[in-house]
Amino acid sequence: MSQETPPPQLDLSPLPGKQTGRNLPDLVGLMQRLLAPTGCPWDREQTLESLLPYLVEETYEVVDALHTRDVRDHAEELGDLLLQIVFQAELRHAEGAFGIDDVVRGIVAKLVRRHPHVFGEAQAKTSAAVLANWAKLKAVEKAKKGRKGALDGIPRSAPALVRATRAGEKAGAVGFDWPDAAGVRDKVDEELAELDHACQAGDRDQMIHELGDTLFALTNLARKLGLDAENSLREATDRFARRFGHMEEALQAEGRTVASATPEEMERLWQAAKRVPGIDKPR
Repeated sequence: MSQETPPPQLDLSPLPGKQTGRNLPDLVGLMQRLLAPTGCPWDREQTLESLLPYLVEETYEVVDALHTRDVRDHAEELGDLLLQIVFQAELRHAEGAFGIDDVVRGIVAKLVRRHPHVFGEAQAKTSAAVLANWAKLKAVEKAKKGRKGALDGIPRSAPALVRATRAGEKAGAVGFDWPDAAGVRDKVDEELAELDHACQAGDRDQMIHELGDTLFALTNLARKLGLDAENSLREATDRFARRFGHMEEALQAEGRTVASATPEEMERLWQAAKRVPGIDKPR
C-alpha cells in the first residue's frame, strides 16, 4: 500500500523527558501471536465486521472514563481502544492491504501537512487562523479524493447529535449560517409550530420529519451559543436518572414501586428529588 511519508529532514523523535511509545511494539507483537495459527481461536475467528461493536463500545468507555475523571480507568480504556486499532490493522495486513506501520506513517504525514504553521512557512497566530487553514487543507485533500461537497466526510454512522453539529459547523464555515443565535432561536419556534401542526393532523411521517427538523434546529442553537449539544443531553439524562433513582428509593422504603404510585405521588416525589442537595450536580 502506498503511503505518504513526512519530509525526511523533519526530526519527529520524542522530546526529552516525554514518553516514547517504546512499548507499542509489544502490543503489536502480542496481537500477531494471538492471530497466529497456534494463537487464540477466538481472536483468529474475528473479522473487521465482527470487531465493529467492540470498537464503538471501547470508544464510549473512553468517553465515560473522561467524564468520571478516573485517570486509571482512562489509561485502561485507552489501552482497550488501542487494541482495537492494532487488531484491525493486523487483519488488514493479513489481507495484504496495510499494517500498523502504514497507519502511523499516514497519520504523521497528515498532521505534518495540516500544520504548515509549525512544520512549514505558513503563519497562524490564533486558534481561529489554525482552524481556517485546516479547513482549506482538508478541502484540497477531499477534492483529490473526489469529494467536492462541504459536508462530505462527516460519518453517517456518527451519533445523530454529533453529525448534526458537524454539519452545521461545516455549512457555517462556507457562509451558510445564521448571523447569531437569535435567528436560530426563531427557527426552533418555527419548527415546533410545524411539529404541533403535524401532531394535530395525526400524520406520523410528517411528525417524524418535523421532529427531526426541530432537533436539528436545537442542535444548531447549541452550536451558536457555544454549547455542546451531545454533552448537554448526556447531562440532562444523567440528572433524570439520578432524580428517578431517588424517587424509586423513596417508594421502595415504603415497600412500593413506581408502577404502584399515583401521578400525584410521582409528581410530589419528583419535585422532592429535584430539591435534594447536589443531585443535579454533574458527576
